[in-house]
Amino acid sequence: MFCTRIGQLALALILCSCIAHGFVTPSTKSFQRMPIMALNSETTATDDGFQEIELKIPPSNSGLFAQMKIEKLLKDVNSEIIEVRYSLPFGLDVEPKAGKIVCTKDGAGGEQVGDILRYTSAWSMGLPRGDGLITTAASFAGGLSWQCNMVDVMKCESWQQVIEALTSNVESRTDEVVLLFEREIS
Repeated sequence: MFCTRIGQLALALILCSCIAHGFVTPSTKSFQRMPIMALNSETTATDDGFQEIELKIPPSNSGLFAQMKIEKLLKDVNSEIIEVRYSLPFGLDVEPKAGKIVCTKDGAGGEQVGDILRYTSAWSMGLPRGDGLITTAASFAGGLSWQCNMVDVMKCESWQQVIEALTSNVESRTDEVVLLFEREIS
């Protein structure tokens, strides 16, 4: 009985470390819970055609943040990365056009016609990530769990993969979806 209890505690620690690895927890910054439409988390434009962004990873109570450096697609014009959050269930009007996933109708979250979908939160089953003893033990034990990732839509090989990434955001895993669009600035 004592060994079973220790095993349960070890498994709980493993699962916690699996969820947290790869993301940054806030140290001195304070972030507010934003309403359904949250534009521009914390972004910084760089001179080399990239934009750095720090965003809160779903679900809304996770406390995890991702730091991303996104290469802009629109090289010849000024553009910015726009963050859109929707509570579940959500609707989105996008379709493939000229090798990009483009917004076809303005949405309640702030996306506009012509915005290019760059990233979406997506959920998949996976082994723990990390290089510590606990994550190694969890890998051997088969400690699978649902993990949230930000999927680069431009690297999807088909429209079906984009749809699968978007529809993996279901209420049994999360309470929100995060979408990053690139928008031309006039």
